Amino acid sequence: MSQKHLKEAFISNLNGTSLLEISLGLSLPPLCLLCRGLLLILYHLRYGKPLSSRKYSLLLDFLVLVSPLLFSCTVLSPIMFFMPTIIAAFCAGIFSKIYSQRKHETRVPFRQIVKDFQKAYLDPEYIPAITVFRVYVNVLTSIGILAVDFPQYPRRYAKAETYGTGVMDLGVGAFIFGNALVCPEVRQKSCVTQPKFSNLARQFFSIWPLIFLGFGRLLSVKSIEYHEHTSEYGVHWNFFFTLAFVRLAASLLLAIFPKNKSWIVAINLAVLYQLILNTTSLKTFILHGSDGRDTRVGFLNANREGLLSLFGYLAIYMASVQAGLWLLKCRNSVKGWIEAAHFLLLTVLVLFVFLHVSQAYADPVSRRMANLSYCVWVVAHCLTFFICFVVTDLALVFTKLLVKGSSVPCCWNVVKPPNTGTKRETEAVPVRTEGKLSHICLISAINKNQLLFFLLANVMTGTVNILIDTIHSKTAFTLCILHLYMFFNCLIMYILHAKNIVLKFW
Repeated sequence: MSQKHLKEAFISNLNGTSLLEISLGLSLPPLCLLCRGLLLILYHLRYGKPLSSRKYSLLLDFLVLVSPLLFSCTVLSPIMFFMPTIIAAFCAGIFSKIYSQRKHETRVPFRQIVKDFQKAYLDPEYIPAITVFRVYVNVLTSIGILAVDFPQYPRRYAKAETYGTGVMDLGVGAFIFGNALVCPEVRQKSCVTQPKFSNLARQFFSIWPLIFLGFGRLLSVKSIEYHEHTSEYGVHWNFFFTLAFVRLAASLLLAIFPKNKSWIVAINLAVLYQLILNTTSLKTFILHGSDGRDTRVGFLNANREGLLSLFGYLAIYMASVQAGLWLLKCRNSVKGWIEAAHFLLLTVLVLFVFLHVSQAYADPVSRRMANLSYCVWVVAHCLTFFICFVVTDLALVFTKLLVKGSSVPCCWNVVKPPNTGTKRETEAVPVRTEGKLSHICLISAINKNQLLFFLLANVMTGTVNILIDTIHSKTAFTLCILHLYMFFNCLIMYILHAKNIVLKFW
C-alpha cells in the first residue's frame, strides 16, 4: 500500500467520541486563558508593573494558551477527564496567592469586594469572549489538521466517517459559527439604514479570496497526489468553497428576511432538510451515490457531501447570526453579563434536550450530511464554549479589582458608571485603556490575521506531511514537530501584529 493510501486509511472509517469528553475538552482553552490572566495579575502584584517584554509575553502566551492543548490531544489524552480539574486547581492556587498577598495591603472584606464586583461597569463596545472564541476555534483547528496525521492523536478525536461526534467534526461547524458572529449583518448598527442588498454585494467581493484558496487547495492536492478523505467533502470540493458559498447564501437570506428572525430561518432550514433526508432517497444518494455503489461519476456525484451539506452549514450560520445580534446588545455591567450567561446556559440545556430527541427520533449526528442533529450539536457546544469564555472574563475582572492598576490583554476593562442624568444608560466612560498591552498579546495577533493564520496552518500541514512519515513517528518527535509547527504559525502572526500589518486586501 502506498504512503498516500496508508494516510487515507489512517483517517477513515472512524466513529468519534462521547459528548462528555468533547465538553470537558472545551473547558481547557478557557481554563488556560484564566491561568494566563492570573499569572499576569500576579506578576503585576509582585513587581508593580505589567509584563512589558514582547519576547517573554509571546513565550508565556504560547506555553500557557497553546502548549497545554497540544499535550491534551496527544500524550495526555488518556487522562483528559482529569485535565480540567488539574488546571482549575492550579488557577485556584494562583488566585489564593493573589488574594492572600493583597489582603496585607488592604482590609476591605471579601463580601465588600463581591458587592463592588457586582456593581462594576464594563466597556459595552467590546466583548472579548467573541474575539477569544474565534481565535481559539482557529487555533484548535490548526492543531487538529496536523495532529490527526500522527498516531499519538486519538482516532476518536478525528472526523467520524458517517455518524459520530469527533472533536474535528465540531471544529468545522464551530468555524462557520465563529464567522457568522462577526458578519456584516451582525456588526451593522440598527440605526443605520442601508440598501437591502448592499451586504450581498459586498459579500460577492469579500468571498473571492476563499474561492481562490479553494481552487489553490484543489490544484495543489491533485498535482502532488496529497492524501485526501473523499467522503469528507467530495472529489473537488473543500472547506474554503463551503465557507464562501454559505456566506453568500446567508447574505441573500438576510437581505430577504429580517435579520432578527434569522433563528426562524435556521430552524426551518435544518428541519426541512432533515425531513427531506428522511422521506426521500437523498440520504442514500449522499452516502452511496446515485447507483448505490459509491459512484463518483459526474460533478454532483463527485461532490455530493460538500454540496448538500451546505444546507446544514447555512442553518448553523443563520443561528449564529441570531446569537451574534443578541450578544451585541448593549450590556454595560457585570450583573447584565451574569444574567446573559444564565440565559445562554438555559438555551444550551434546551438544545441538548432537543439533541437527545433528534438523535432518538430523526437521525444521529452526521457531519457528512450536516443533518439536524449535527446543527443542534454544533450550536449547543459553541454556546457552551462561549459561556466558558464569558465566565473566564468575569473571573479576571473580579481578580483585577483585587490588584489596582493590573491589566490583562483581551479582557474586559472596568469603566466608570454612566451618568444617567446627562447620558444614555448604555454609555460608560473607560477608567483606563490597556494601551500597548494589546500589542503584546498572541490572541490579538492571531485575531488580526485570522484567514492568513488558517491558510498558513494548511500550508505548513501539507509541508510537514510531504517531508515526514507522520504515521510512524515516535512520541517525542511528534511533540517536537507539533510545537515547532504551532510556534512558527504564532510567531508569524505575532511579528505581523507587532508591525501593525493586516494582510486583508478585499
